[in-house]
Amino acid sequence: MTTANPSPLWQPDPQRIAQARITTFQAWAAEHHGAPAEGGYPALHRWSVDELETFWRAVTEWFDVRFSTPFTRVLGDRAMPGAQWFPGATLNYAEHALRAAATRADEPALLHVDETHEPRPVTWAELRRQVGSLAAELRALGVRPGDRVSGYLPNIPQAAVALLATAAVGAVWTSCAPDFGARSVLDRFQQVEPVVLFTVDGYRYGGKEHDRRAVVAELRRELPSLRAVVHIPLLGTEPPEGALEWSALTGADTEPVFEQVPFDHPLWVLYSSGTTGLPKAIVQSQGGILVEHLKQLGLHSDLGPGDRFFWYTSTGWMMWNFLVSGLLVGATVVLYDGSPGHPEPGAQWRVAERTGATFFGTSAAYVMACRKNDVHPARDYDLSRIRCVATTGSPLPPDGFRWLHDEVRADLWIASVSGGTDVCSCFAGAVPTLPVYTGELQAACLGTDLQSWDPAGKPLTDEVGELVVTNPMPSMPIRFWNDPDGSRYHDSYFAMYPGVWRHGDWITLTSRGSVIIHGRSDSTLNRQGVRMGSADIYEAVERLPEIKESLVIGLEQPDGGYWMPLFVHLTPGAVLDEDLVTRIKRTIREQLSPRHVPDEIIEVPGVPHTLTGKRIEVPVKRLLQGTPLDKAVNPGSVDDLDLLRFYEDLARTRA
Repeated sequence: MTTANPSPLWQPDPQRIAQARITTFQAWAAEHHGAPAEGGYPALHRWSVDELETFWRAVTEWFDVRFSTPFTRVLGDRAMPGAQWFPGATLNYAEHALRAAATRADEPALLHVDETHEPRPVTWAELRRQVGSLAAELRALGVRPGDRVSGYLPNIPQAAVALLATAAVGAVWTSCAPDFGARSVLDRFQQVEPVVLFTVDGYRYGGKEHDRRAVVAELRRELPSLRAVVHIPLLGTEPPEGALEWSALTGADTEPVFEQVPFDHPLWVLYSSGTTGLPKAIVQSQGGILVEHLKQLGLHSDLGPGDRFFWYTSTGWMMWNFLVSGLLVGATVVLYDGSPGHPEPGAQWRVAERTGATFFGTSAAYVMACRKNDVHPARDYDLSRIRCVATTGSPLPPDGFRWLHDEVRADLWIASVSGGTDVCSCFAGAVPTLPVYTGELQAACLGTDLQSWDPAGKPLTDEVGELVVTNPMPSMPIRFWNDPDGSRYHDSYFAMYPGVWRHGDWITLTSRGSVIIHGRSDSTLNRQGVRMGSADIYEAVERLPEIKESLVIGLEQPDGGYWMPLFVHLTPGAVLDEDLVTRIKRTIREQLSPRHVPDEIIEVPGVPHTLTGKRIEVPVKRLLQGTPLDKAVNPGSVDDLDLLRFYEDLARTRA
């Protein structure tokens, strides 16, 4: 992949640069903390990693973080893992999330949209009142700081209220989406032993109602730690025996009481996809998430009061937690509960139109699906308020950038971002003052010393290497649950380069400071010593109209050989004939590398994904190496287990 100097796809105009919050922050930080006044974002970023403690102190002052007791220093210990942030400080995340209620009581804090696409507002005053009422009821149920509170909930206002009430009490929130089956939920919740479960009776998706009462009953049986279950009648059913009613817990006019907790007190538990074992239960802190999200949303995403912040997500994905944090900067958060493509493929654009979204977040997969389905957002919807379209979940291919530029607006800030559940934030992505280059993330984020390293730990520029972060970030996990000696946490990120976070992605840092993501390094394609990320193959192959989706695997053979099959899921009516095989191979040869032309192209009934929509590569590789299905993958982590049986049968046939 070339990193020569192309022309930018988009460049912010001088007025936009001057009005960006990050520009004002830089001028203020120059005056008060010695940040560089000149040199724009590259100079600010350099300062933010060279003067890490000063930078994060500046963030807390700029966003007026309320410490109820002061910190003794910004970074007590900077070793990774185990960095100590703001020792001595106490605060509360939920208190900051509800601050706008004091000045904007009657404006919408949340806009809830379902498949009717009719937005329903929840004002700041109403949100604060419900959180106050629910927090008091949680305390009455005996919930104390450090107790776990769980939600089996779709992306609805009640989920946001429950999260904030949990944080107000100092308890620890954790959630799963209701399309997760019982086994998937139990793999997660049994690890953390919640004392309260918030649950719906079902949900609506794709124009249909999905009853989940049997799953809820199973969760209640299998979670002996539960002291209370709270029923939210989304489908209108009566509460099951022994369950409390949501309306009864949220009806009081109670001023919220915010427990002041240490900076590193746990806020929530997120989970890795768990494709090859139990999901990792990742614990992040109240203070770490607060300051990281203020930086990411307020400076990088340029969000504030007056903005309407939409991201298509579910409560089982870290992007939901990130979305709710839009409240921290006073933005109105748009919660969409429904299918991304119902009743038509452009459904998400319809939601943006109906809610007046200014920041539109989605997955790269959705953008590419719109392109394939001949969706025309600007022609069919009023998207005049959107300033930024952001994508994550997988790298946005160059064709996706061009499609957004052509089909949404030429003057559109396109922010492909990349981070992880592990930090509930971005390592690289949106910068409102920088140009956008096709297929590239704009820059590494402030306070993040992002580098690309070779196997010996040597930094690389304009070459593919491992994504590493060489200094601590406040939102890095404080620990994993049930990992008493920290060995699982250490082995997940710090085994390859001691003291340095290795994330498991292949990246190129360009000499312009932009970032290209090539996919996961643990599913790298290594032919004759030349490494390539699977994302590069998908981007090239899926331009062909016959290819709905693809999956590529590289297998080291016992005889020292290397077998690289490409699996293709075809669009309806397409046929994998000699002509299509030739075109696929020619596409890879000409656009990528002759070394990475697949040995075999195999039609499959579908590509398996994690429950959050990521392609499953490593378990398929294990199956093809002969590992039994029950050992190759955690069944509860996969969207369609039957699809994996195809690969298991193929391995048997080949053997």
